[in-house]
Amino acid sequence: MKAVGVVVEYNPFHHGHAYHIECAKKETGADVVIAAMSGNFLQRGEPAIVSKWARTEMALKGGIDLVFELPYSFAVQKADTFAAGAVSLLGAAGCEFICFGSESGQIEDFYQTYHFIEKHKETYNRVIKQFINKGYSYPKALSLAFQTLEPEGNVIDLSLPNNILGFQYVKAAEISDYPGKMVTIARKSANYHDQHFSSASIASATSIRKALFSQKGDISQIKSYVPIHTYEALRQYRQNYGTFHDWNMYWSYLKLNLLQLNNTELKEIYEIEEGIENRLLSLAIKCETFPHFMEELKTKRYTWTRLQRTLTHILTHSTKKEMNVLDGNVSYLRLLGMTETGRSYLNQLKKDCPIPIISKRSSFTNQQIQTDTRASRIYAMGLPEKYRQKAIELEFMQQPIYIQNDINDKKNKAI
Repeated sequence: MKAVGVVVEYNPFHHGHAYHIECAKKETGADVVIAAMSGNFLQRGEPAIVSKWARTEMALKGGIDLVFELPYSFAVQKADTFAAGAVSLLGAAGCEFICFGSESGQIEDFYQTYHFIEKHKETYNRVIKQFINKGYSYPKALSLAFQTLEPEGNVIDLSLPNNILGFQYVKAAEISDYPGKMVTIARKSANYHDQHFSSASIASATSIRKALFSQKGDISQIKSYVPIHTYEALRQYRQNYGTFHDWNMYWSYLKLNLLQLNNTELKEIYEIEEGIENRLLSLAIKCETFPHFMEELKTKRYTWTRLQRTLTHILTHSTKKEMNVLDGNVSYLRLLGMTETGRSYLNQLKKDCPIPIISKRSSFTNQQIQTDTRASRIYAMGLPEKYRQKAIELEFMQQPIYIQNDINDKKNKAI
């Protein structure tokens, strides 16, 4: 069986994601689609609106055959580390292809951009540092430095979010000698950061989340922008747990952490550097809400995304020592869910997979998965009190989700 891998968050799964899966299979002729999916905290330093288990069910009903969790140590990271972990995971899962969405839509342009930067690497890195020293954020410094090199030919626009991630996937594949082929699909209609609906059926996950939190309990506004199984999963999650997750739910825990830590202790947390610990501690005392805290904290150098990631590491107490993933490789495949097709592929994969495949959390332990477990328990603490214990226990009690996909009648049945 031939597999194509995708790197996803599905926060939540929408029509654009279904289109990506369809195109990935069509472009590669793959029999199986494997997702490397972030867990309960995401790359931009946000809690997922619903748990990894709810999003796994959405994924399986939307066309994914196997869902493996991208460990927290890679998932809540800047783009290059995030991409390295995802490519490592999908390589270990035996994917002959990795397919990502981009604004470019031309894979040759990504390789041309990569080789151009490699050719001018010394100059590029020096100019990046110059822009950072001028107070620009790291992503902005990358984009500006690239433009100063005056690239010619078919290169990608490195100021666009999906192109940036796509470039990092290609870079990670080249560095790690990933044996498969990279494929890209042009994104359809909605842009990554769109705040509002701009089409009758295609919307960004950002705009869908904004609508979910602005409707005071009425989620019907998003119905045309997501598959019916996503809509039902969101409705069911709110019924089961009383709410969707956002940063406001964790503000009191974050503030408590900051008020308990001193400068020396805070410096041990991952991504705390350049004296930002002093700013964090002083603002924690005077700010009453998370939005107020973020507005006061943000500067030209520190993007909103980087700050949220830093705060997530404080919330989960993830230290520099335990987040050290310099080799860029995941150390296990944590199975979150599968279809019948996925199960057939999994039986094949087990024969020669280079790393452990984990279907029961209690059967395996190492530093990366311990960090995952702690993050999942803290994620559960954001829920109303009567739902917390149930959510905390899921990390060990929940079995991989199984969806019996029937090719003949194209119906999905949850087991």
